[in-house]
Amino acid sequence: MNKLGGTENEVQHEIVIVGAGICGLATALALHRKGIKCIVLERLESLIYTGGAITIMANGWRALYQLGVDSILKQTAYPILGTKDIWLDKNKQQDMSFMSSEARCLRRNDLINTLYNALPPDVVKFGHQIVSVKLDPQTNYPVLQLQNGNSITAKVLVGCDGAKSVVADFLQLKPTKLAALCSARGVTNYPNGHPFPHEFVRMRRNNTAVGRIPIDSNLVYWFVAHPWVPTDTNISQDRELIRQNTLQVVKSFPKETVEMIKNTDSDSLSFTRIRYRRPWDLLLGSFRQGTVTVAGDAMHVMGPFIAQGGSAGLEDAVVLVRNLAKKMSIIPTDPRSIGEALDEYVKERRMRVVRMSTQSYLTGKLITESTPLLVKFACIILMILLFRDGSGHTKYDCGTL
Repeated sequence: MNKLGGTENEVQHEIVIVGAGICGLATALALHRKGIKCIVLERLESLIYTGGAITIMANGWRALYQLGVDSILKQTAYPILGTKDIWLDKNKQQDMSFMSSEARCLRRNDLINTLYNALPPDVVKFGHQIVSVKLDPQTNYPVLQLQNGNSITAKVLVGCDGAKSVVADFLQLKPTKLAALCSARGVTNYPNGHPFPHEFVRMRRNNTAVGRIPIDSNLVYWFVAHPWVPTDTNISQDRELIRQNTLQVVKSFPKETVEMIKNTDSDSLSFTRIRYRRPWDLLLGSFRQGTVTVAGDAMHVMGPFIAQGGSAGLEDAVVLVRNLAKKMSIIPTDPRSIGEALDEYVKERRMRVVRMSTQSYLTGKLITESTPLLVKFACIILMILLFRDGSGHTKYDCGTL
């Protein structure tokens, strides 16, 4: 027996978080702020920086304030002052200013490192690949089977392990869906300063959209979204292929756009096919079994169309830990009270993520060429009825930790 009460190949912990991405680290930090110990199991040997950069809207900054890291991160990125939509085919442009809403584009590694550095040492355990989850028949606690043959028992298990979540599979959530769109992303460094105003610019030509967001006076984040084709399967693992393929896609865009992608830092390049959970699956899915739940993309992965994936995961962390802390301060390890806390978390989050997912889903359908005209018409009607304020999702406040 080891000192934690398990066998030589089995260890027991109070709270185990799977995944050291944005939501996993944010959840661990929220627990740390409340004085609750946890560990984070990450399958990779180092932190995850995929995607180059991420836009955090006002609701995400409210969550980061609760985590105590907002002031650090605001020093790394300038505010985005507005948006500009440009239709190159139609020679049309639409501008919108952000009057009071806080929005900034952060380098993903700045966000990840800031969350990680705010944690105590050894909270994150790297190189721990989870292959399955089951419930102990005697205690009903979740048991995680590791790829190396060891197992870990957790009194509370939180799956923050992304769109292909092992924990979500245990909860029997419906599989994620693949959109008809894919996205290349990167960050370009302009050593002498870039010429772009601090606004989010979206340019469209035919079936391709290019987004450009300055991070600071030197760094610019960009993405290129276009219809997925089968040959794109071979691109994602080769950064030079990503660059060359993306340059081919944007060759008819303005010269400054082509040069921006051509000069991108190779380490920041990524290419993915967009995944999402359908809104009705989120409405009906079971996000809790025993003392097991999910958060972040493992719960509600959505397309990038309303820039809320990261912020939603930060909200999850605050809401989940707030509910856990209330119950665990009374009876720290009672499975029934923990289950009640997780039920409160799910209740509080479900309609919020359903609404965001619906807006993202409808927006994605509207910008996808292959969507039938009748479906697009229905999407327009639903957008008018449900989302008259297109930025209303940024006004949400997840509350205090």
